[in-house]
Amino acid sequence: MTTRSNPAAATEVPRLEDKTIQPIPADERHGKARDLFTIWFGSNIMIMTIVTGGLATTVFGLNFVPAIVGIIIGNIVGGVFMALHSAQGPQLGVAQMIQTRGQFGSFGALLIVAIVVIMYVGFFAANLVFGGEAMAAVSPVVSVDGGIIIIGIVSVVATIFGYRLIHAYARFLSVVAGVALLLAFAWILLVHGLPSTFLDQGNFNWAGFMGTISVSALWQLAYAPYVSDYSRYMPQGTGSAPAFWASYSGCVLGTLFPMILGALVGTLAVAFGHDAASVDIVGSIGAMLQPWTIAVIGIFCLGVAASNAMNLYCGVLCTLTIGQTFKPSWLPRAKTRTIGAIIIFLLALLIALFARDNFILFYTNFLSFLMYVLVPWTAINLVDYYLLRHGDYRVEDFFKRDGGVYGRFNWVAIGAYIAGALIQVPFSATAIFTGPVAAAMGGVDISWLVGLLVVAPLYYFSARIFRKKSDPAPVHTPVLATDLV
Repeated sequence: MTTRSNPAAATEVPRLEDKTIQPIPADERHGKARDLFTIWFGSNIMIMTIVTGGLATTVFGLNFVPAIVGIIIGNIVGGVFMALHSAQGPQLGVAQMIQTRGQFGSFGALLIVAIVVIMYVGFFAANLVFGGEAMAAVSPVVSVDGGIIIIGIVSVVATIFGYRLIHAYARFLSVVAGVALLLAFAWILLVHGLPSTFLDQGNFNWAGFMGTISVSALWQLAYAPYVSDYSRYMPQGTGSAPAFWASYSGCVLGTLFPMILGALVGTLAVAFGHDAASVDIVGSIGAMLQPWTIAVIGIFCLGVAASNAMNLYCGVLCTLTIGQTFKPSWLPRAKTRTIGAIIIFLLALLIALFARDNFILFYTNFLSFLMYVLVPWTAINLVDYYLLRHGDYRVEDFFKRDGGVYGRFNWVAIGAYIAGALIQVPFSATAIFTGPVAAAMGGVDISWLVGLLVVAPLYYFSARIFRKKSDPAPVHTPVLATDLV
């Protein structure tokens, strides 16, 4: 169904994207693999990434060195899964949640898509809060609520224009935010300085170390349900390996250094007498960067708007996917995307305004929830794509009410997903619930590792045994896992 695009035709693609969940035609395919580096590098240099890294030395109470080790391990491991999903976009030319119908069936995928919409709304609200707080910290004329609304409006505008504007915005941020990040490190390390007790702050504990790895890995995994939305316009000839490595390097590097900055700021705040559990990362970094606070924090707020535009854009695509399941003939365009973006923005805005006072607690619990529901899905999707079907799908069947060759429900995938979610419960450790195995290990949470190790082989062997004989005929050049190296 998909062929290589005509490069000359790419110039005819409208600035205001008119596609939503439809397959991208060959003559509208455009871009290069390096565009995947900049969109993931630039959009990750923002306030929420810094705050998330700060959890290692504040909420988890780690020393700086083990905190950095945990952040590095989590990002390197989690980035592999993120990039494997990104490499699917040029091959199939459809949004990630549309492609999920190939694993779960047309109606079976609805649960996954609904969970992902919740994820987008949650991340959108979190970005609004952290961005609003940052704007208020550097500008006396902007309140937190005012900053929340400003960032939200910028995100909505970018979502309305769609794919090309979001990519262009991220390219700009890759340079500007990258320079701001370097300035922040240089100023804090060379001018602000580190106290002699810096490395003595915090302590090593396995629960905090594994928590840091989990949160860092989840940051990467959370992109999995929509990472290929930003590679689906790439020509199929882009190749899986270039798409993988551009996405992996961009997202890992763009996340790693802001998170390290957050851990650094958290450690310094504790060294200067603040209680670790109540450290305000945004306020602390603002105080440390004087007189560059307004410039640097302001640029990081631009990153918040870029990330939120991506969350909102993909949240709309997922919402439209749910609607199209019940009405297959409906293929919405730009106007519908605009209306959906406004509705989701208003919902996230209400959450941000009413929950902002205790948002760190909400955010950490939200991250735990995402880990449990995303890990089984990503294992099933990757096993199906790379090990079972090798990228060969009938894209046209994704849009049929009965699911075509994929059916309405794939009970093998659904059963593996439910098993993967349940198997994590005994190994989980959150503020709300601690499973018996996690409790026996002193609060160490390894639930996501258990989920991956159980679901991947469970789905692989179950699918091989119970797979329908009417498997789809290949419609693309097969993709193998070995093609990525």
